[in-house]
Amino acid sequence: MRIWLKKIREENGLTQQDVAELADVERTTYASIEQGRRNPSVVNAMRIASVLDFEWTIFFDDKVREKSHFYLNEKQEVRK
Repeated sequence: MRIWLKKIREENGLTQQDVAELADVERTTYASIEQGRRNPSVVNAMRIASVLDFEWTIFFDDKVREKSHFYLNEKQEVRK
């Protein structure tokens, strides 16, 4: 779950439906993105970030962290 995204949305006083309409995405798509079940396309990330006023690349930071964490764990296993 992208708790940070939900928090930003709620701080702006918006519902999932509000964000979806303003970002021109389906509500179910937005909900899936917020719940972490789906990653946004670059276009949708930019639209949502524009509505909620944050840097769109944040959506992809968690993927980078996941990959680097996996890589570091894999490297540690090889050294054992």
